[in-house]
Amino acid sequence: MRLMQHTVIGLAVAAGGLTGCAIERAQLAHDAQSRMVGLTKEQVLSCMGVPAAKAAEGATEVRSYNSGNDHTQTATFGQSTTNASLNRQFATGNAYTTGSGFGISSRRYCTVNVGMSGGRVSRINYSGPTGALLSAGEQCAYPVQNCTR
Repeated sequence: MRLMQHTVIGLAVAAGGLTGCAIERAQLAHDAQSRMVGLTKEQVLSCMGVPAAKAAEGATEVRSYNSGNDHTQTATFGQSTTNASLNRQFATGNAYTTGSGFGISSRRYCTVNVGMSGGRVSRINYSGPTGALLSAGEQCAYPVQNCTR
């Protein structure tokens, strides 16, 4: 029983640490939306690389960058309980085992759209399932992180 309590506590601490990293990445992505405004095309190419797609309409150009590896994250939880009894006078016994469990699956990625006017960044937009409730945008940090340093 004590081992199970320590395991649960250890998992909770690990989950909390991972959530902290996701929130930090989400903040970085949020900050990039204002910090990157004004960068030149050359600066964006240097810090983000070649875009996956480009589109232009008049004087406005949009460069799109994909983030994430299309990985599906799955978490499973389970519990098992065994009760046994033995009669002292006879070599008979009963054992009952019950089990339960559930799983959660999520897929996260981000498309970063860099809007440019006059050869400079005018707007950064994010689309896709970019993060969890407290870490919205965290998948968007990967392509923009080198542009915010």
